[in-house]
Amino acid sequence: QLVESGGGLVQPGGSLRLSCEASGFSLDEGAIGWYRQAPGKEREGVSCISRRDATPYYFDFVKGRFTISRDSAKNTLYLQMNNLLPEDTAVYYCVADPFAVDPSCSDYANGYRYFYRWGQGTQVTVSS
Repeated sequence: QLVESGGGLVQPGGSLRLSCEASGFSLDEGAIGWYRQAPGKEREGVSCISRRDATPYYFDFVKGRFTISRDSAKNTLYLQMNNLLPEDTAVYYCVADPFAVDPSCSDYANGYRYFYRWGQGTQVTVSS
């Protein structure tokens, strides 16, 4: 199970930190990440961490504004979002594929693999 928290209303240029607490499996295994879905748009990837990749993977639109991190002791995933823009308004989902063998985040970005575990989502609204 994945449970997100930390969403809310923030002004443009502001910051939020999303959290995702996992239970039933370890976030140290396989691949984990964040997706989002804006109103009227398809879901899109935000960021990913995998055992195979040396560094986190970020989709282009992030452009250095977001940072993904993990606390293994708490089995919790985070997404620090800075300099938020109105176009970042979306429901953000925590995702995991804990039993994948030797996955790379690019596998998910290119559609070769899929995240099978999804949280319920947390709403982020960026508006003045």
